[in-house]
Amino acid sequence: MTADPVGGVWTYMLELVRGLVAAEIEVVVASFGGPVSPAQRAAFARLGPRATLLADHRRLEWMENPWDDVASSGEWLLALEEEHRPDIIHLNGYAHGAVPFRAPVLIAAHSCVFSWWRAVHRCYPPASWHRYHEAVARGLRSARLVVAPTQAMLAALVAHYGHLPAARVIPNGRSPLPSPGLPREGAILGVGRLWDEAKNLRALADLAPRLAWPVRLAGPTRSPDGAEISLPNVELLGTLPEHSLGGHLDRAAIFAAPARYEPFGLSILEAAHAGCALVLGDIPSLRENWDGAALFAAPDKPSALHAALEQLIVSPTLRRRLSAESRRRASALTPGRMCDAYLGAYASLLAPPAAPSGLKTPSPSAQAQPSPLPSNLVPVLA
Repeated sequence: MTADPVGGVWTYMLELVRGLVAAEIEVVVASFGGPVSPAQRAAFARLGPRATLLADHRRLEWMENPWDDVASSGEWLLALEEEHRPDIIHLNGYAHGAVPFRAPVLIAAHSCVFSWWRAVHRCYPPASWHRYHEAVARGLRSARLVVAPTQAMLAALVAHYGHLPAARVIPNGRSPLPSPGLPREGAILGVGRLWDEAKNLRALADLAPRLAWPVRLAGPTRSPDGAEISLPNVELLGTLPEHSLGGHLDRAAIFAAPARYEPFGLSILEAAHAGCALVLGDIPSLRENWDGAALFAAPDKPSALHAALEQLIVSPTLRRRLSAESRRRASALTPGRMCDAYLGAYASLLAPPAAPSGLKTPSPSAQAQPSPLPSNLVPVLA
């Protein structure tokens, strides 16, 4: 299994591998894209001896000028396959789907640059992203199975990269964070990469002076390119370890994630486990998981976000109802359920091929092909 230490993929990997090793499956995790922190290594070590971590520094396909690193990390993965002889290759990225592995390949799709860009900037990425598009489409075509955490993410892949030979939705799972059982306070919490336009947490900072309750934001303010953002009017909590974040989720009556783009949303699931009332961006992926268990606001309409927050602030009854419903939804999105679904997906890849049905196979020219890169790409204007 591949992974990276940069964002939510690491948390997803830990939850899934924990379930796999409990099922007496050995997992070798190849991590690249950045250094693995001591805390991340310690968390991985707690998975036990059936899980092996091999870490490398090479860049990921969505990073700047990554292609030499993508090629060399593909060679590294082939060497690891030769050494460990796995039954399944589980990729948490796209480009390496085209590497000639012997074992069947599953790609788990967590996000992609093209769907991110369209959601955030309302246009296609500039021409400098053509090579990324080609690499992702080639990897997706080559995989035996593509898995996405929501139907919305799966639809985005098809829209941007074309027909997928085999695909299914497996929702992510997340364990509740450690809870100190702190009493609720009249406060609003947002969690995520504060510099990421997709998370849209700046909208909470902009509204904070007009809200009756204080706003607290947890997450990094410095982007990978070193730019630091300023968010006045809110309490900045920094990047929190799980036990500290669990305490803040216990205390916050409202959790707000006014995202423009969020293929699943692990932090939302953590907040739902903690019983926060949710205010979310009105986008298909979040409606898919939380419709009826949250209030929704169009990400680019501050007045709608303000109205949703104020509605919850003044209505304890509504907060209690949404809190109970978000907990109920979260109780179904467990790591155990996710792991069982992946075990089923792995089994389908290892099953012998079905007997011929007598139907003619379409010629290659007649089969569905990936959608070409749109010719009218326009760069985003600053």
